[in-house]
Amino acid sequence: MQTIKVGVVSLGCDKNRVDTEKMLALLPKNCSIVTDVTLADIIIINTCAFLQASRSEAIEEILMAINVKKERPSVKIIVTGCLPQKFIDDIYTELPEVDAFMGVSDYDKIGKVINQILSGERVRVIGQPCGEPTTKRVLTTNGYAYLKIADGCSNHCTYCLIPYIRGKYRSVKMDELITEAKNLGNLNELILVAQDTTAYGRDLNDGSSLTLLIQKLSELKNVNAIRLLYCYPENIDDSLIDQLKNNPKLIKYLDIPLQHADDGVLKLMNRKGSYQSYLDLITKLKREVPSIALRSTFITGFPQESEDAFNRLVEFIKKAQLFNAGFFAYSREEGTPAYKLSGQIPQSVKTKRVKKLYKTQLAVAKSIGKSLVGKTFFVVAEGFDNDRLTYFGRAYFNAPDVDGKIYFFSQKQVTYGKTYQVKITAVDGYDLYGDRQ
Repeated sequence: MQTIKVGVVSLGCDKNRVDTEKMLALLPKNCSIVTDVTLADIIIINTCAFLQASRSEAIEEILMAINVKKERPSVKIIVTGCLPQKFIDDIYTELPEVDAFMGVSDYDKIGKVINQILSGERVRVIGQPCGEPTTKRVLTTNGYAYLKIADGCSNHCTYCLIPYIRGKYRSVKMDELITEAKNLGNLNELILVAQDTTAYGRDLNDGSSLTLLIQKLSELKNVNAIRLLYCYPENIDDSLIDQLKNNPKLIKYLDIPLQHADDGVLKLMNRKGSYQSYLDLITKLKREVPSIALRSTFITGFPQESEDAFNRLVEFIKKAQLFNAGFFAYSREEGTPAYKLSGQIPQSVKTKRVKKLYKTQLAVAKSIGKSLVGKTFFVVAEGFDNDRLTYFGRAYFNAPDVDGKIYFFSQKQVTYGKTYQVKITAVDGYDLYGDRQ
Protein backbone atom coordinates (compact mmCIF):
# COMPACT_ATOMS: atom_id res chain seq x y z
CA MET A 1 0.00 0.00 0.00
CA GLN A 2 1.44 3.35 -1.05
CA THR A 3 2.20 5.82 1.74
CA ILE A 4 0.34 9.11 1.52
CA LYS A 5 2.14 12.13 2.97
CA VAL A 6 -0.25 14.45 4.83
CA GLY A 7 0.58 18.00 5.92
CA VAL A 8 -1.70 19.75 8.38
CA VAL A 9 -2.14 23.44 9.24
CA SER A 10 -4.19 24.11 12.38
CA LEU A 11 -5.47 27.65 12.82
CA GLY A 12 -7.27 29.41 15.63
CA CYS A 13 -7.63 28.51 19.27
CA ASP A 14 -6.49 25.59 21.39
CA LYS A 15 -9.96 24.03 21.03
CA ASN A 16 -9.30 23.87 17.31
CA ARG A 17 -5.93 22.28 18.07
CA VAL A 18 -7.72 19.44 19.87
CA ASP A 19 -9.97 18.94 16.84
CA THR A 20 -6.88 18.73 14.64
CA GLU A 21 -5.22 16.21 16.94
CA LYS A 22 -8.33 14.01 16.88
CA MET A 23 -8.50 14.23 13.10
CA LEU A 24 -4.84 13.15 12.87
CA ALA A 25 -5.66 10.07 14.97
CA LEU A 26 -8.38 9.17 12.47
CA LEU A 27 -6.17 9.30 9.35
CA PRO A 28 -5.90 6.02 7.41
CA LYS A 29 -2.98 3.78 8.38
CA ASN A 30 -1.21 4.41 5.08
CA CYS A 31 -0.96 8.14 5.86
CA SER A 32 2.21 9.64 7.33
CA ILE A 33 2.33 13.16 8.75
CA VAL A 34 4.91 15.60 7.37
CA THR A 35 5.75 18.96 8.95
CA ASP A 36 6.51 20.67 5.63
CA VAL A 37 3.21 21.00 3.75
CA THR A 38 5.05 21.72 0.50
CA LEU A 39 6.14 18.06 0.54
CA ALA A 40 2.66 16.68 1.24
CA ASP A 41 0.40 14.71 -1.07
CA ILE A 42 -2.61 15.99 0.86
CA ILE A 43 -2.75 19.36 2.62
CA ILE A 44 -5.36 19.72 5.35
CA ILE A 45 -6.19 23.19 6.70
CA ASN A 46 -8.30 23.24 9.87
CA THR A 47 -9.77 26.72 9.96
CA CYS A 48 -11.11 29.31 12.38
CA ALA A 49 -13.84 31.76 11.36
CA PHE A 50 -14.60 33.54 14.63
CA LEU A 51 -13.49 36.96 13.36
CA GLN A 52 -12.78 38.60 10.01
CA ALA A 53 -9.07 38.47 10.84
CA SER A 54 -9.21 34.71 11.39
CA ARG A 55 -11.13 34.20 8.16
CA SER A 56 -8.52 36.23 6.28
CA GLU A 57 -5.76 34.11 7.82
CA ALA A 58 -7.57 30.95 6.74
CA ILE A 59 -7.95 32.17 3.17
CA GLU A 60 -4.25 33.08 3.06
CA GLU A 61 -3.31 29.55 4.13
CA ILE A 62 -5.67 28.05 1.56
CA LEU A 63 -4.15 30.20 -1.19
CA MET A 64 -0.67 29.06 -0.14
CA ALA A 65 -1.82 25.46 -0.47
CA ILE A 66 -3.27 26.26 -3.89
CA ASN A 67 0.15 27.60 -4.95
CA VAL A 68 1.69 24.27 -3.91
CA LYS A 69 -0.95 22.53 -6.00
CA LYS A 70 -0.07 24.68 -9.01
CA GLU A 71 3.52 23.42 -8.75
CA ARG A 72 2.39 19.81 -8.23
CA PRO A 73 -1.13 19.28 -9.67
CA SER A 74 -1.44 15.89 -7.98
CA VAL A 75 -1.66 17.57 -4.54
CA LYS A 76 -5.07 17.41 -2.88
CA ILE A 77 -6.44 20.09 -0.52
CA ILE A 78 -8.94 19.54 2.30
CA VAL A 79 -10.39 22.50 4.23
CA THR A 80 -12.05 21.67 7.55
CA GLY A 81 -13.56 23.39 10.57
CA CYS A 82 -15.35 26.67 11.16
CA LEU A 83 -14.87 28.36 7.78
CA PRO A 84 -16.67 25.70 5.71
CA GLN A 85 -19.20 25.11 8.50
CA LYS A 86 -20.42 28.70 8.30
CA PHE A 87 -19.49 29.85 4.79
CA ILE A 88 -19.59 26.72 2.63
CA ASP A 89 -21.92 28.18 -0.02
CA ASP A 90 -19.47 31.02 -0.68
CA ILE A 91 -16.14 29.24 -0.54
CA TYR A 92 -17.21 26.07 -2.40
CA THR A 93 -17.67 28.19 -5.53
CA GLU A 94 -14.88 30.70 -4.92
CA LEU A 95 -12.19 28.08 -4.21
CA PRO A 96 -12.59 25.44 -6.94
CA GLU A 97 -9.01 24.23 -6.38
CA VAL A 98 -10.00 22.82 -2.96
CA ASP A 99 -10.87 19.13 -3.25
CA ALA A 100 -12.91 18.71 -0.07
CA PHE A 101 -14.66 20.76 2.59
CA MET A 102 -15.57 19.33 6.01
CA GLY A 103 -17.45 20.90 8.93
CA VAL A 104 -16.69 21.09 12.65
CA SER A 105 -18.18 17.69 13.47
CA ASP A 106 -17.14 15.73 10.39
CA TYR A 107 -13.58 14.76 11.32
CA ASP A 108 -14.55 11.10 11.73
CA LYS A 109 -15.19 11.00 7.98
CA ILE A 110 -11.64 11.99 7.06
CA GLY A 111 -10.68 8.49 5.87
CA LYS A 112 -13.64 8.24 3.52
CA VAL A 113 -13.08 11.77 2.22
CA ILE A 114 -9.43 11.03 1.46
CA ASN A 115 -10.42 7.96 -0.56
CA GLN A 116 -13.01 10.01 -2.46
CA ILE A 117 -10.68 12.83 -3.45
CA LEU A 118 -7.91 10.42 -4.44
CA SER A 119 -10.39 8.83 -6.84
CA GLY A 120 -11.09 12.22 -8.40
CA GLU A 121 -14.24 13.33 -6.58
CA ARG A 122 -14.82 16.82 -5.16
CA VAL A 123 -16.49 16.57 -1.76
CA ARG A 124 -18.43 18.75 0.66
CA VAL A 125 -19.36 17.17 3.99
CA ILE A 126 -21.01 19.70 6.30
CA GLY A 127 -23.09 18.05 9.00
CA GLN A 128 -24.75 19.50 12.07
CA PRO A 129 -22.49 20.19 15.08
CA CYS A 130 -22.59 17.12 17.33
CA GLY A 131 -20.35 15.02 19.60
CA GLU A 132 -16.61 14.46 19.64
CA PRO A 133 -15.30 12.02 16.98
CA THR A 134 -12.88 10.03 19.17
CA THR A 135 -11.00 9.93 22.46
CA LYS A 136 -7.74 9.25 20.61
CA ARG A 137 -5.32 12.04 19.73
CA VAL A 138 -1.99 12.67 18.05
CA LEU A 139 -0.42 15.25 20.35
CA THR A 140 1.13 18.35 18.81
CA THR A 141 2.29 19.77 22.14
CA ASN A 142 5.15 18.66 24.39
CA GLY A 143 4.73 18.10 28.13
CA TYR A 144 1.22 19.52 28.23
CA ALA A 145 -2.06 18.92 26.44
CA TYR A 146 -5.46 20.53 26.09
CA LEU A 147 -8.65 18.67 26.98
CA LYS A 148 -11.74 20.05 25.24
CA ILE A 149 -14.51 19.31 27.72
CA ALA A 150 -17.36 20.83 25.69
CA ASP A 151 -18.11 22.40 22.32
CA GLY A 152 -20.52 25.08 21.18
CA CYS A 153 -21.97 27.86 23.31
CA SER A 154 -25.40 28.85 24.62
CA ASN A 155 -24.50 32.22 26.14
CA HIS A 156 -25.37 34.22 23.00
CA CYS A 157 -23.15 37.24 23.55
CA THR A 158 -24.31 39.73 20.95
CA TYR A 159 -20.92 40.05 19.23
CA CYS A 160 -20.15 36.34 18.87
CA LEU A 161 -20.53 33.96 15.90
CA ILE A 162 -19.66 30.80 17.85
CA PRO A 163 -23.28 29.64 18.49
CA TYR A 164 -23.99 30.06 14.77
CA ILE A 165 -20.92 28.00 13.81
CA ARG A 166 -20.49 25.44 16.59
CA GLY A 167 -24.09 25.17 17.79
CA LYS A 168 -25.43 25.08 21.33
CA TYR A 169 -23.29 24.08 24.31
CA ARG A 170 -22.56 20.34 24.43
CA SER A 171 -20.59 18.80 27.30
CA VAL A 172 -18.53 15.72 26.57
CA LYS A 173 -19.47 12.80 28.83
CA MET A 174 -17.17 12.49 31.81
CA ASP A 175 -16.14 8.89 31.18
CA GLU A 176 -15.04 9.81 27.65
CA LEU A 177 -12.94 12.69 28.99
CA ILE A 178 -11.29 10.45 31.58
CA THR A 179 -10.45 7.91 28.87
CA GLU A 180 -9.08 10.62 26.61
CA ALA A 181 -6.94 12.07 29.41
CA LYS A 182 -5.55 8.63 30.27
CA ASN A 183 -4.55 8.13 26.63
CA LEU A 184 -2.49 11.33 26.56
CA GLY A 185 0.45 9.82 28.45
CA ASN A 186 2.46 11.51 31.18
CA LEU A 187 1.69 15.22 31.34
CA ASN A 188 3.14 18.07 33.36
CA GLU A 189 -0.08 19.93 32.70
CA LEU A 190 -3.58 19.12 31.45
CA ILE A 191 -5.40 22.28 30.34
CA LEU A 192 -9.21 22.20 30.34
CA VAL A 193 -10.85 24.26 27.59
CA ALA A 194 -14.31 24.98 26.18
CA GLN A 195 -16.16 28.10 25.14
CA ASP A 196 -17.24 28.19 28.80
CA THR A 197 -15.52 25.60 30.97
CA THR A 198 -17.55 26.54 34.05
CA ALA A 199 -20.79 25.51 32.33
CA TYR A 200 -19.56 21.94 32.02
CA GLY A 201 -22.12 19.23 32.76
CA ARG A 202 -25.21 21.40 33.08
CA ASP A 203 -26.66 20.03 29.86
CA LEU A 204 -25.99 16.37 30.70
CA ASN A 205 -28.47 16.10 33.60
CA ASP A 206 -26.46 13.28 35.18
CA GLY A 207 -24.79 15.10 38.06
CA SER A 208 -21.71 16.05 36.05
CA SER A 209 -20.03 19.35 36.92
CA LEU A 210 -16.69 21.03 36.43
CA THR A 211 -15.80 20.47 40.08
CA LEU A 212 -16.52 16.73 39.85
CA LEU A 213 -14.58 16.48 36.60
CA ILE A 214 -11.57 18.17 38.20
CA GLN A 215 -11.73 15.71 41.09
CA LYS A 216 -11.87 12.71 38.74
CA LEU A 217 -9.01 13.99 36.56
CA SER A 218 -6.94 14.70 39.66
CA GLU A 219 -6.99 10.98 40.43
CA LEU A 220 -5.13 10.15 37.21
CA LYS A 221 -1.51 9.22 37.83
CA ASN A 222 -0.39 10.43 34.40
CA VAL A 223 -1.61 13.98 35.07
CA ASN A 224 0.69 16.07 37.27
CA ALA A 225 -1.33 19.31 37.23
CA ILE A 226 -4.57 20.77 35.83
CA ARG A 227 -5.10 24.30 34.50
CA LEU A 228 -8.43 26.01 33.75
CA LEU A 229 -9.06 28.37 30.84
CA TYR A 230 -12.18 30.29 29.75
CA CYS A 231 -14.10 30.37 33.05
CA TYR A 232 -17.14 32.62 32.78
CA PRO A 233 -17.28 34.88 35.86
CA GLU A 234 -20.93 34.22 36.70
CA ASN A 235 -20.29 30.49 37.00
CA ILE A 236 -17.27 30.62 39.32
CA ASP A 237 -18.84 29.27 42.50
CA ASP A 238 -17.63 28.35 45.97
CA SER A 239 -17.08 24.70 45.04
CA LEU A 240 -14.63 25.71 42.31
CA ILE A 241 -12.89 28.15 44.62
CA ASP A 242 -12.59 25.37 47.18
CA GLN A 243 -10.86 23.22 44.56
CA LEU A 244 -8.45 26.06 43.80
CA LYS A 245 -7.67 26.37 47.52
CA ASN A 246 -7.36 22.71 48.46
CA ASN A 247 -6.70 20.53 45.40
CA PRO A 248 -2.90 20.28 45.06
CA LYS A 249 -3.18 19.26 41.40
CA LEU A 250 -5.30 22.27 40.37
CA ILE A 251 -3.04 25.15 39.37
CA LYS A 252 -3.87 28.41 41.14
CA TYR A 253 -4.64 30.15 37.87
CA LEU A 254 -7.87 31.22 36.19
CA ASP A 255 -8.55 32.68 32.77
CA ILE A 256 -11.79 34.66 33.10
CA PRO A 257 -13.07 36.31 29.88
CA LEU A 258 -14.72 39.47 31.26
CA GLN A 259 -14.87 41.28 27.86
CA HIS A 260 -15.64 44.72 29.36
CA ALA A 261 -16.25 46.50 32.63
CA ASP A 262 -18.73 49.27 31.84
CA ASP A 263 -22.24 48.29 32.86
CA GLY A 264 -23.89 49.79 29.78
CA VAL A 265 -21.53 48.09 27.34
CA LEU A 266 -21.83 44.77 29.20
CA LYS A 267 -25.61 44.96 28.88
CA LEU A 268 -25.36 45.61 25.13
CA MET A 269 -23.02 42.61 24.90
CA ASN A 270 -25.61 40.46 26.72
CA ARG A 271 -23.10 39.77 29.48
CA LYS A 272 -24.56 39.16 32.93
CA GLY A 273 -21.86 40.84 35.04
CA SER A 274 -21.11 44.41 36.04
CA TYR A 275 -18.14 46.56 36.99
CA GLN A 276 -18.75 45.95 40.68
CA SER A 277 -19.59 42.24 40.44
CA TYR A 278 -16.38 41.62 38.49
CA LEU A 279 -14.28 43.54 41.01
CA ASP A 280 -15.99 41.69 43.86
CA LEU A 281 -15.21 38.35 42.23
CA ILE A 282 -11.57 39.25 41.72
CA THR A 283 -11.31 40.46 45.33
CA LYS A 284 -12.89 37.24 46.60
CA LEU A 285 -10.58 35.02 44.52
CA LYS A 286 -7.49 36.86 45.73
CA ARG A 287 -8.71 36.68 49.33
CA GLU A 288 -9.58 32.97 49.25
CA VAL A 289 -6.62 31.93 47.08
CA PRO A 290 -3.91 34.51 47.90
CA SER A 291 -1.36 33.36 45.31
CA ILE A 292 -3.86 33.01 42.45
CA ALA A 293 -2.88 34.32 38.99
CA LEU A 294 -5.79 35.82 37.06
CA ARG A 295 -5.95 36.48 33.35
CA SER A 296 -8.73 37.93 31.20
CA THR A 297 -9.69 39.22 27.75
CA PHE A 298 -11.47 42.43 26.83
CA ILE A 299 -13.13 43.91 23.75
CA THR A 300 -12.93 47.63 23.10
CA GLY A 301 -14.65 49.67 20.40
CA PHE A 302 -17.97 47.91 20.88
CA PRO A 303 -20.92 49.89 19.42
CA GLN A 304 -21.88 52.85 21.62
CA GLU A 305 -18.74 52.55 23.76
CA SER A 306 -18.37 56.19 24.80
CA GLU A 307 -15.16 57.80 26.05
CA ASP A 308 -16.54 57.54 29.57
CA ALA A 309 -17.27 53.82 29.10
CA PHE A 310 -13.78 53.24 27.73
CA ASN A 311 -12.18 55.18 30.59
CA ARG A 312 -14.15 53.07 33.02
CA LEU A 313 -12.59 49.98 31.45
CA VAL A 314 -9.12 51.54 31.81
CA GLU A 315 -9.89 52.29 35.46
CA PHE A 316 -10.99 48.68 35.95
CA ILE A 317 -7.74 47.34 34.48
CA LYS A 318 -5.79 49.41 37.00
CA LYS A 319 -7.92 48.25 39.93
CA ALA A 320 -8.17 44.57 38.95
CA GLN A 321 -4.38 44.03 38.95
CA LEU A 322 -4.55 41.00 36.67
CA PHE A 323 -1.39 39.05 35.90
CA ASN A 324 -2.16 39.34 32.20
CA ALA A 325 -4.90 40.36 29.78
CA GLY A 326 -5.58 40.28 26.06
CA PHE A 327 -7.31 43.17 24.28
CA PHE A 328 -9.17 43.06 20.98
CA ALA A 329 -10.84 45.63 18.80
CA TYR A 330 -14.51 44.82 18.27
CA SER A 331 -15.07 42.98 14.99
CA ARG A 332 -18.45 43.65 13.39
CA GLU A 333 -19.71 40.22 12.38
CA GLU A 334 -22.70 39.96 10.06
CA GLY A 335 -25.35 37.67 11.52
CA THR A 336 -24.79 38.72 15.13
CA PRO A 337 -27.17 41.07 17.00
CA ALA A 338 -24.40 43.62 17.59
CA TYR A 339 -23.94 43.98 13.83
CA LYS A 340 -27.17 45.98 13.66
CA LEU A 341 -26.47 48.24 16.63
CA SER A 342 -26.17 51.97 16.07
CA GLY A 343 -23.10 53.83 17.21
CA GLN A 344 -20.46 51.75 15.44
CA ILE A 345 -16.96 52.95 16.37
CA PRO A 346 -14.40 53.98 13.69
CA GLN A 347 -11.47 51.60 13.27
CA SER A 348 -8.96 54.35 14.06
CA VAL A 349 -10.61 54.87 17.48
CA LYS A 350 -10.64 51.13 18.16
CA THR A 351 -6.94 50.85 17.36
CA LYS A 352 -6.10 53.77 19.63
CA ARG A 353 -8.09 52.28 22.50
CA VAL A 354 -6.49 48.85 22.15
CA LYS A 355 -3.05 50.45 22.37
CA LYS A 356 -3.97 52.36 25.52
CA LEU A 357 -5.34 49.22 27.17
CA TYR A 358 -2.18 47.27 26.41
CA LYS A 359 -0.07 50.12 27.79
CA THR A 360 -2.17 50.18 30.95
CA GLN A 361 -1.95 46.43 31.49
CA LEU A 362 1.79 46.42 30.81
CA ALA A 363 2.31 48.82 33.72
CA VAL A 364 0.25 46.47 35.92
CA ALA A 365 2.24 43.44 34.77
CA LYS A 366 5.56 45.19 35.46
CA SER A 367 4.38 46.08 38.96
CA ILE A 368 3.35 42.48 39.65
CA GLY A 369 6.63 41.25 38.16
CA LYS A 370 8.67 43.49 40.46
CA SER A 371 6.82 42.03 43.45
CA LEU A 372 8.04 38.58 42.39
CA VAL A 373 11.73 39.51 42.31
CA GLY A 374 13.59 37.61 44.98
CA LYS A 375 10.99 34.83 45.14
CA THR A 376 11.59 31.26 43.98
CA PHE A 377 9.16 29.32 41.75
CA PHE A 378 8.96 25.89 40.22
CA VAL A 379 9.53 26.28 36.47
CA VAL A 380 8.99 23.64 33.79
CA ALA A 381 11.88 23.96 31.34
CA GLU A 382 10.73 24.15 27.71
CA GLY A 383 13.72 25.22 25.63
CA PHE A 384 16.78 27.40 25.07
CA ASP A 385 16.69 30.93 23.67
CA ASN A 386 19.66 31.44 21.36
CA ASP A 387 19.32 35.22 21.38
CA ARG A 388 19.14 35.59 25.15
CA LEU A 389 21.47 32.63 25.73
CA THR A 390 19.20 31.39 28.51
CA TYR A 391 16.81 28.53 29.10
CA PHE A 392 13.12 29.32 29.30
CA GLY A 393 10.03 27.79 30.79
CA ARG A 394 6.76 28.41 32.58
CA ALA A 395 5.69 28.79 36.19
CA TYR A 396 2.13 28.30 37.45
CA PHE A 397 1.19 31.86 36.37
CA ASN A 398 2.23 31.22 32.74
CA ALA A 399 -0.24 29.43 30.46
CA PRO A 400 1.22 28.29 27.11
CA ASP A 401 1.33 30.83 24.27
CA VAL A 402 -0.77 33.56 25.93
CA ASP A 403 1.35 34.54 28.94
CA GLY A 404 4.99 35.51 29.40
CA LYS A 405 7.93 33.20 29.97
CA ILE A 406 10.57 32.80 32.62
CA TYR A 407 14.11 32.96 31.23
CA PHE A 408 16.68 31.44 33.54
CA PHE A 409 20.40 30.77 33.74
CA SER A 410 21.71 27.39 34.80
CA GLN A 411 25.25 26.17 35.37
CA LYS A 412 24.05 22.58 35.20
CA GLN A 413 22.47 20.67 32.34
CA VAL A 414 18.73 21.25 31.89
CA THR A 415 16.31 18.58 30.69
CA TYR A 416 13.27 19.92 28.86
CA GLY A 417 10.02 18.88 30.47
CA LYS A 418 11.54 18.70 33.94
CA THR A 419 10.80 21.14 36.76
CA TYR A 420 13.45 23.33 38.40
CA GLN A 421 13.45 25.92 41.15
CA VAL A 422 14.22 29.37 39.77
CA LYS A 423 14.80 32.53 41.79
CA ILE A 424 13.48 35.63 40.01
CA THR A 425 16.06 38.38 39.57
CA ALA A 426 14.62 40.79 36.98
CA VAL A 427 11.51 41.85 35.05
CA ASP A 428 11.16 42.54 31.32
CA GLY A 429 7.55 43.39 30.55
CA TYR A 430 5.51 40.20 30.88
CA ASP A 431 8.67 38.07 31.02
CA LEU A 432 10.81 37.35 34.05
CA TYR A 433 14.49 36.45 34.44
CA GLY A 434 16.01 34.25 37.09
CA ASP A 435 18.69 31.83 38.21
CA ARG A 436 18.28 28.13 38.74
CA GLN A 437 18.73 27.22 42.39
